[in-house]
Amino acid sequence: MKIAIIVVRTLVGLLFLFGAIAYFLFPAPPQEFIGDTKTFMDGIAASKYILPVAKVFELLCGLAFVTGRFVALAVVLIFPIAVNILLINAIHMPSGLVIAVPLFLGILFLAYSQRDKYEPLFAAK
Repeated sequence: MKIAIIVVRTLVGLLFLFGAIAYFLFPAPPQEFIGDTKTFMDGIAASKYILPVAKVFELLCGLAFVTGRFVALAVVLIFPIAVNILLINAIHMPSGLVIAVPLFLGILFLAYSQRDKYEPLFAAK
């Protein structure tokens, strides 16, 4: 189990690191979308802060996963982003589910592996 945790943690961390570093260092030309996907992506772009903030969190959490430090905190911080990655791909770009589903399952696996650190949050007092 310990080896599986290290492998999943490292792969998820590298995926987030790659996405964040590519966003900041090698900006890609804007993709052409149609319909609701175009409206959604135009809204994200118009906000001017949502994508850069998400990428900063991806960078920090990717570093945490790769180094193995603050993994429980990184899982909590990255979980909403992973949910949105999954839902955006499921609703707007189903071809992206090839990456989104394993990524989401990896985050769930890491959350499960860190469950002892979350138990105090759910203790009724």
